[in-house]
Amino acid sequence: MATLRVPVGSSDHVQGPGDAVVTLVEYGDYQCPHCGRAYPIVKAIQKEFGNQLRFVFRNFPLRELHPHAEAAAETAEFAGEQGKFWEMHDLIFENQSALGERLFSELARRLDLDVNALRESLRSGAFSERVARDFSGGVRSGVNGTPTFFINGARHDASFEFETLSAAIRESRNDT
Repeated sequence: MATLRVPVGSSDHVQGPGDAVVTLVEYGDYQCPHCGRAYPIVKAIQKEFGNQLRFVFRNFPLRELHPHAEAAAETAEFAGEQGKFWEMHDLIFENQSALGERLFSELARRLDLDVNALRESLRSGAFSERVARDFSGGVRSGVNGTPTFFINGARHDASFEFETLSAAIRESRNDT
């Protein structure tokens, strides 16, 4: 079974307490339709497990399949630099069908971020190294598609439907 090769650290985007019984890591692609389907499931999982769950999102843009995935990831990272990663993450997934520069600018405006600074960061690739670091860690951990989930460091190879994922989390919670 594949395991998470890059431990959760201070540079990760995390929701939930650091001492949670279960850590769920997702390697995701903002343009991937499967990740779009997983987004509300993860929200429901977070609600179900509350403070027993720590959720981590890492970028894994499949550039060859999804031409807007890299820019979407960099847009989320740009927002993250200003403390608004999760707000942007959610808005991108909630508007997945309209990805592109116009949407990214609109979302930045909605979050009171500097639209010109966002455009410049996308043009210059200011956050491309950060996204590449996530991607590389995913490759080292055996990620070969999106979404890929890890529960307490072990890759979850079953379905990401709510019932299956929540059962795996419950089982992992009981193992600790």
